[in-house]
Amino acid sequence: MKDNRINKPALIQYLKAQFCLDWHGFHGISHWSRVRYNGLLIARENNASIHVVELFAFFHDARRFNEHRDPEHGIRGAELAWKLRDRFFEATDLEMTLLTEACCEHSNGLIEADITVQTCFDADRLDLARVGIMPNPLYLCTEQAKKPALLAAAIKRSRR
Repeated sequence: MKDNRINKPALIQYLKAQFCLDWHGFHGISHWSRVRYNGLLIARENNASIHVVELFAFFHDARRFNEHRDPEHGIRGAELAWKLRDRFFEATDLEMTLLTEACCEHSNGLIEADITVQTCFDADRLDLARVGIMPNPLYLCTEQAKKPALLAAAIKRSRR
């Protein structure tokens, strides 16, 4: 495997081929990239698993069937990750458990979880401005995501 246990070019190519929505839409690759960026910023400060945070960015919305309400998309994303494990990326059982929880619960408004799962939640929530919703610090999990400078920068990125 390349680059921190993920063959990113092959994984992204596979995910793009199976993605049902507009690749450049609200839940497509630009969103995934911002979620990854947000998550890595937070994880570097709070010692969350960078590997899980990065995998979350790729899988959390990979199996959405529409841009609006799709309550099972996170579960489908987690199932896809399990299917692709050892094909496009390596991950321990613990990493897969954390990734599964993060994918399955990221749209449910939870704030209590393992620090890695919380980091995944915040990475996604920090990109809500792309759909006209301002991230509310009350619904963010980590102290890092609540920092005014990080929050403002994430909102600015999201609105581009």
